[in-house]
Amino acid sequence: MSLRIATRGSGLALRQTQRVAELISQISPGIELETVVVSTLGDRDKKTSLQELGGQGVFVTDVQSAVLSGKADIAVHSAKDLPAETSSGLTLASVPERADPRDALVGCFWNDLPKGALIATGSIRRRSHLAHVRPDLKFQDLRGNIETRLLRVDDVDAVVVAKAALDRLDLNPEQIDTLPVSILLPQVGQGALAIECRDEDFEIIQMLKETEDRKVRSAVDAERSFLAEVGSGCSLPVAAHAVVEKEEIFLKVSIASKDGTTLLKAEATGVDANQLGVNVANKLLNEEGGDRLLNENL
Repeated sequence: MSLRIATRGSGLALRQTQRVAELISQISPGIELETVVVSTLGDRDKKTSLQELGGQGVFVTDVQSAVLSGKADIAVHSAKDLPAETSSGLTLASVPERADPRDALVGCFWNDLPKGALIATGSIRRRSHLAHVRPDLKFQDLRGNIETRLLRVDDVDAVVVAKAALDRLDLNPEQIDTLPVSILLPQVGQGALAIECRDEDFEIIQMLKETEDRKVRSAVDAERSFLAEVGSGCSLPVAAHAVVEKEEIFLKVSIASKDGTTLLKAEATGVDANQLGVNVANKLLNEEGGDRLLNENL
């Protein structure tokens, strides 16, 4: 049996694909694996902000199209790049593992940031959360792969990147401060891998299921269910972080104004990932003022 794996061409994406290939090979030692590199809109346009390009989906749509068109059999994504709703014709067959989901400040430690420090990040989630804690901070847009972002450290006080990206690429900047979720709640699915395939390829689905980490899948499903309930098209920064202990899922979520002046949080526990995501979304929207915040920003 042979399997063609679609992926972006960045160093991080290729490293993640290599990891998935290792997991598949452990299950099916005789399988032939081929990597199909796809150029995505987010890769082709490195100047326009991600929000202007369309937000979530800019790094996955073209990769998904390669699978749907038959050019590849499966797709490997960073789970954080996936829209909340799975595209028609595809299924999220496996969430195999998760690295550190937190964000990292590179170039300066959080407690050492001077007043009015300039932070480079292209994420409105990161900007809003950090601005809420430190209203004095200033921000500069940041695009490009992880290596390119790290080159900007000398031009600003600090850059913010995903800790998982540093770990997977074995990058060890001189000054790195992994931020606790109490300061910066992660993006939905951050640090996790996601494998999609056509929803009719039952043999491939069954094989990919063997690569899955059940606890990681439950955590990511809870986060994605929250995002779907809030609305994946929501232009406001949303964040979520779930952990699983024994059979119980602990989910923390937030929604913020773009400038960070308002940051609403909610949390809940449960055993059904999808229902938990719905419940905590409704709690955030109806009890904590999320609906009002959304309406103010329509």
